[in-house]
Amino acid sequence: MTSTSTSTSAELRRRLVGAAAGLALALALAGCSPVAASGPAGPDGAAYEGTIGLLLPEAQTARYEASDRPTFVSVTSRRCPGCTVLYANAGQDAAVQLQQAESMLAQGAKVLVLDAVDTIAAAGIVVQAERLGAQVIAYDRFLDGADYYVSYDFEFIGFLLGSALVGAVNQRAEESADGSAEEDRPGVLLVHGSATEPNALAIAAGTRRALEGEDIDVLAEHYTPDWSPAKATDWTEAMLTRFPGQVDGILAANDGIAGGAIAAAKAAGLDPVPVTTGQDGELAAVQRILAGDQYMTVYKATDQQAQTAAELAVRVLRGEHPRTTAVIKGVPTQLLAPRAVGAADVEHVIVDGHVYSTDEICVPAYEEACERAGLIGEDVR
Repeated sequence: MTSTSTSTSAELRRRLVGAAAGLALALALAGCSPVAASGPAGPDGAAYEGTIGLLLPEAQTARYEASDRPTFVSVTSRRCPGCTVLYANAGQDAAVQLQQAESMLAQGAKVLVLDAVDTIAAAGIVVQAERLGAQVIAYDRFLDGADYYVSYDFEFIGFLLGSALVGAVNQRAEESADGSAEEDRPGVLLVHGSATEPNALAIAAGTRRALEGEDIDVLAEHYTPDWSPAKATDWTEAMLTRFPGQVDGILAANDGIAGGAIAAAKAAGLDPVPVTTGQDGELAAVQRILAGDQYMTVYKATDQQAQTAAELAVRVLRGEHPRTTAVIKGVPTQLLAPRAVGAADVEHVIVDGHVYSTDEICVPAYEEACERAGLIGEDVR
C-alpha cells in the first residue's frame, strides 16, 4: 500500500475513534446516508427485532447490485420479518463508507455486514461498532477484529486461475509448435486486483504458486487500482506494445479486468486473443467464454454467499453464537467453495444452476456461440 493510502487510513481511524460528533454529522450528509432496504414489519405484522446494515464497496463489479444486495435483503426479510435492513454502496470511496457505517450505527444497527473498500480504514469501523455494542460480519474481505467472516478461499481461487492459465497456454503452445529444436517459452501477463485489498494479494499468491516451476515467462505484472477495467485496458495495451508477439496468456484477477484486457488485445489486432482468465462468473464473461474470447472464470455462488451472510446476521442479531467452518486470525469464518468454469461447464454449472438462463446468455450476438455449445438449437429440448 502506498504512503498516501496509509495516511488516509490512519486519518479515517482517528475520525472514527472520535465517534459521537461524527455520528451526528453522518446523518446530515446528503447522498451518503444508507437507505432502508426493508421495513420493520413483515406481512404478518411481525414485531420489530432490530436493524442490520449491509455495506458494499462499489458497483463496477456487476455481482454486488445484481446478486449480493437483492439476495441478502430477500433472505433477511424472509428469515426475520421484524428486522429492518439498511443498505449502502460506497462507490469505491473509503471515506464515504465510513460515513455510511456511522449513519447505520447512529440509526441503531446492531449488526453490520461489511465488505470493506479499504480494510485498513475499515478496522476503525470495527472499533466503533464494538464501542456501541454492535457486531461486524466481514463480508468477502477479511477484517481484523471482526466478529465473523463470510467468504471464499481467495488463495485457492488464485491457484485455480493460475492452473487454468498454465494448462491452456501450454496446450496452445504445443498445438502451434513447428517442430524446431528450440521453441520460445510462452509469456504471460499477470493483471491483479487492487494492491490495497487483501483478497487481491491472496489471489496473486495463489497464482504464483500455480506458476512456480512452470516453463512460462511472466513478462510483467500489475496491481489494478480499484479493480478498474479501464485501467486494466490501459496497462494491457502498454504491455502488448512493449512485448509484441510475446503475450500468450493474461491472468486477469476478475471478469471486469478480463474484459478490459481482452478489449486491449482486440484493439491490438490479436486473433485469437491471448488465453485470458477471470473470476466472478459475470454474464458478460460467460458470453465471452462461449465466444472463445475468455478462457474461463471462477464462479463464486454470490447468492449463496449473501444468503449465508444474511442468515448469520439474523442469528447474531438474535444473540445466538453460530458454529462456523474455520477460524482465520481468531475470527470465526464460514468459507464457501468456488468453481472453475470453462466453455464445457456453462450448461451444467451456469444454466442448470440457475445462475443465468439461456435467454439471458444467448442474445442475438451470441446465438451462434450458444449453438456451438449446444445451449440452443433444434436438437436442444
